[in-house]
Amino acid sequence: MIRPAHALDAGKTGCILSEFIDKTAWMPRLYSRAQDISFCGLMIDRGWVSVFDAGEIAGFIARQENIIHALYVASSYHRQGVGTALLQHAKSQSPNLRLWTFQANYKAQKFYAKSGFIEKSKSDGRNNDEKLPDLLLEWKK
Repeated sequence: MIRPAHALDAGKTGCILSEFIDKTAWMPRLYSRAQDISFCGLMIDRGWVSVFDAGEIAGFIARQENIIHALYVASSYHRQGVGTALLQHAKSQSPNLRLWTFQANYKAQKFYAKSGFIEKSKSDGRNNDEKLPDLLLEWKK
């Protein structure tokens, strides 16, 4: 079930974000796990976050109008349709979506390509916190 996140979901969504950072060799850890939780809490407070609730939080998407700021799925729920369901939910609420993903994140690029996103531009990473090259992707109905 996909539902709007509430304040108490910040801990679990922050843990999902931290898990991705910890398990991704090319991703630098810039912030503490507590800061990851705080960041998710901020996005929740802004009303951007929807969660996939499978009795526990399996994944989340943070969307501000047509911009996707984050889409993460707990590793125990990978390849079970959680990310696809979250993305379909976002697509049902906007005629177009944009997001940035890292050039090193081949799994995300493949996932978004299968979902109809196309590359619009590349960046050397100077405008993101991690300073990693990234891609702007876009989907239109």
